[in-house]
Amino acid sequence: MKIFRIMAVLFVAVALFVVPMVPGNAPAAKKISITVATDATWPPMEMVDENKNIVGFDIDFLTAVANEAGFEVTFKNTAWDGIFAGIAAGKYDAIISSVTITEERQKTMDFSLPYINAGQILVVPKESEVVKLAELKGGKVGAQIGTTGSFEIKKTEGVELKAYDEIGLAFEDMAAGRINGIVCDTPVAANYALQREEYKEKFKIVGEPFTDEYYGIVVRKGNKKLLNLINKGIKAVQAKGIDKQLENKWLR
Repeated sequence: MKIFRIMAVLFVAVALFVVPMVPGNAPAAKKISITVATDATWPPMEMVDENKNIVGFDIDFLTAVANEAGFEVTFKNTAWDGIFAGIAAGKYDAIISSVTITEERQKTMDFSLPYINAGQILVVPKESEVVKLAELKGGKVGAQIGTTGSFEIKKTEGVELKAYDEIGLAFEDMAAGRINGIVCDTPVAANYALQREEYKEKFKIVGEPFTDEYYGIVVRKGNKKLLNLINKGIKAVQAKGIDKQLENKWLR
C-alpha cells in the first residue's frame, strides 16, 4: 500500500512541473534573415537618399517580397565591379541591382522570376498627346548612340533619329524644343523625367516598354531553397498588384 501511495505522490509532483506541449506554448519559428547586395548608384532603382538610407524601386520591391514570403532582409551597398564575385564567394545571400537576366549570366548564377521589364520606353513633353513612337512620324526622336533605343527609332518609318553620345544631352535638347521625344531604358527615363527637378514638370513617360529587358534577383548557383522562397514572395507581390503600385511610385 505504501508503494502505491509513494508512486501516486511522485506522479502528481512530476505533473506539476511538466508544461503541456500545446501549440500556444510552442516557441515561434525564427524568421530567415538574408543580406542582399545592391549598387546604390542607379536611381530610381537603387540609390542613397539625403539621410544615407538605401532607397528605390528595387529596395521597396524586395522588402515587399520579404514581407510576403516571411523573411527579413538587410541591404548592403556594394560596388558593381565586384558584386557578382561577392555572391560567388558567399559575402551576401542575394543581389538586387537592376540585373538583366541573360543566358551568359545564368551559367554562373541563378535568377528569380523576372520582376520588371526595363526595356525601351518613350518620353515626350508633358503637353504632347503622343503615346506611341510611330505617332511621332515627321518628327525627331533622340537616343544614345548605339543603344537598343536608337535601333528602335531607325526601324520606325517616318521618324528621324537624332543620336547623342550621352542621354542627358537628348533631354537638354528636348527641353529646348529641338526634338519631339526620347527613347531610352525605363529606369533612365524615370530618373530624368520624374526625379530631376529641372525636368519633372516638363516631361512624361508614355506607353509601355516596347522591347524586353527583364530584371531578376540573383542568388548563388544552386541555392534552390532561397530561390524558391524569393519566388514565392514575388508571386504574392505580383498577385496583389504591389509591383504595379511601386512602378507608379518610382517609374511613372
